[in-house]
Amino acid sequence: MTRSAAVLSLVLAMTTLFASGDPFPNNPHRFLKSSLIRRLESTTRSGSGRVYHAMDYGADPTGKNDSTDALMRAISDAFRPPDEGRFLISGIVDLGGAQLDLDGGAYLLSRPLRLPSSGGGNFKIHSGSLRASDNFPKDGYLIELQPTAHQSGPQFASSYEYVTLQNLLIDANYVAGGILIVDSLRTTVDTCYITRFASDGIAVVGGHETYIHNTFLGQHITAGADPGERSFSGTAINIRGNDNAVTDVVIFSAAVGVMISGQANVLTGVHCYNKATGFGGTGIYLKSPGLTQTRILNCYLDYTGIVAEDPVQLLISGTFFLGNAFVKLKSVNGVMKGVTIVDNMFSGDDSASGIVQLDESGGRFVTVERVVVERNDVSGMGDRSTVGRGSVTGNGTLWAVDLSGVLLFPDKVRNVQYAVQVGRGGGIVGHAVRNVSGNVVVVESDAPVEATVHVLVDQS
Repeated sequence: MTRSAAVLSLVLAMTTLFASGDPFPNNPHRFLKSSLIRRLESTTRSGSGRVYHAMDYGADPTGKNDSTDALMRAISDAFRPPDEGRFLISGIVDLGGAQLDLDGGAYLLSRPLRLPSSGGGNFKIHSGSLRASDNFPKDGYLIELQPTAHQSGPQFASSYEYVTLQNLLIDANYVAGGILIVDSLRTTVDTCYITRFASDGIAVVGGHETYIHNTFLGQHITAGADPGERSFSGTAINIRGNDNAVTDVVIFSAAVGVMISGQANVLTGVHCYNKATGFGGTGIYLKSPGLTQTRILNCYLDYTGIVAEDPVQLLISGTFFLGNAFVKLKSVNGVMKGVTIVDNMFSGDDSASGIVQLDESGGRFVTVERVVVERNDVSGMGDRSTVGRGSVTGNGTLWAVDLSGVLLFPDKVRNVQYAVQVGRGGGIVGHAVRNVSGNVVVVESDAPVEATVHVLVDQS
């Protein structure tokens, strides 16, 4: 009898045994027997596949028993390369699309699921739930892509490439973090729900091109107006690296929604209602003074705003700010260059808070270049812009157009265009701009005349 025929015969025999009901109703390991049938059936269909099922290794899908060892055995098997000569980027073994399939189970963990420090790539964990036990290490994360030692600098060596975490519910049980990704290339976190984290929901350290999308994160499970909102802590997404993307993500509770301490990152379609600014929360915090290089596009800041330290090359566009949410530009070393905040919508309660605010508590902005704030639609908040327009009518020799309530910078008029429209019967007079201090443009004529003066000022 051939091997495949023998396997098929065994499957048929065990299927017949189970057909009339569960013959092991009181056996705590009966799920293993069901799993064995499924595994044998899979073997007859696919031969030697690279899908490793959690329950085949003794993991408990009910979440009553610790499944850490079982899942680590499955991961260890998945990281055995099918072909010793096949690599992705230099030094990273191609695991051939190996998968840890959680089979829709909910598994209890007493320590992190840490991928082997030897590294690897082309691997996926998917389709189930992971929950931290009460004694889970407080400095750990439920899933860790972490080599033996973190490397830094432009020539760092990655340990993991093309690892996908998909369709997972991560419950950190208020004792740990959710997912840690260190020195990894092209990692994807897709369609996940990450909650009850004590530190970070997702932490990215070093590496390149981690893509987080279609994911929900919240320290506490709520849908807004939570009575405990003032006590929300932790950071939903903490990125300490370059060239990453966060797209189509909802952050519904945390002290900080997204913290970025790196360059060349992009956020698109991110909805933050994690903790209101009035309660001390921040939706998006850009903590890369002097080298921001971040794009925030088509996002939704819901009662919580954006803070950028010494922003250099920052674009915020197409974003909706609700509930007096605003953009704060914070001085650390007094540098602001290449900042563009255009085509956004701001909605407030007529409290007159400005849509863009300067925080110079750490020192004044000394170097300000190429800053453009304009074309924003504002309702119920104080408009702020680097472009100001105004008109004043009078009969005399002096006209003062006060733009201090609109212009972003308190005393930084760099370009003035104006026109003097003389009333009927008025003659031709000479005129000039005499003063622009305090964002008040003063135009003087050499003879009294009735006229309207129109002024356009640009601070960019």
